[in-house]
Amino acid sequence: MGEQLGAVSVATESSGALTPASTCLAAPVRVSIIIPIYNEIQHVAELLDRVLKAPLPAGCEKEVIVIDDGSTDGTTQLLDSLCEKQLIKFHRTILNFGKGTALRVGIRMATGQVILVQDGDLEYDPNEYTRLIEPILEGRAEVVYGSRFLGMVEGMRLPNLVANRVLTLLANALYSAKITDEATAYKVFRREVLNRVQLQCKRFEFCPEVTAKIRKLGVPIHEVPITYRGRTIAAGKKIRWKDGISAVYTLLRYRFTR
Repeated sequence: MGEQLGAVSVATESSGALTPASTCLAAPVRVSIIIPIYNEIQHVAELLDRVLKAPLPAGCEKEVIVIDDGSTDGTTQLLDSLCEKQLIKFHRTILNFGKGTALRVGIRMATGQVILVQDGDLEYDPNEYTRLIEPILEGRAEVVYGSRFLGMVEGMRLPNLVANRVLTLLANALYSAKITDEATAYKVFRREVLNRVQLQCKRFEFCPEVTAKIRKLGVPIHEVPITYRGRTIAAGKKIRWKDGISAVYTLLRYRFTR
């Protein structure tokens, strides 16, 4: 993908409409798992193995979509081999555009009725997919966030903890989100909800943007507890303090604009 993306509507082909949220979904239900990856050569093989082996609720099938966002450490070449062997959808860019751009590309490629965001590292546990997806399948939710603070948190540095708390407080104050973890990577959506959102994110502002726009639609966010094992910058963590400032700005911006 050589061109710069502007605002992208995520409406695209789907494998079939779901039943209304008030009833259970008819099987089979395709779950599109979108994985943005940038310079994760040490972890990508284990991550994909975990994702492929992770159980889904009965009647669900996986569609795994990997977006390599301009990796320069050999991740791209490794992904070429891994994705070909496993029949994983794979898209790569020459340049590093950012996580938000990679997710927008992945959403456009997805054909599932349910879309799940998976980070490209080992901080989150794919074995918790069933817990994340079941509220949607059972008609109890249209959007599910995996809350680290309702579950178990290990290795989160104090500055990251403070930033997460601030972002959650802002989301609750500005959008009546009623959540405990705005910046969690584990976010799951009914396709129809994302079809109503136009995303403009480029980097890590995906989380505040999608939270703001979903809440402005009046869609409740359901939370389930998850497990989180944080890593350090030395171990490959990408997010920086500037991204926290950008997230605050994004929440404030979309409170007053579209």
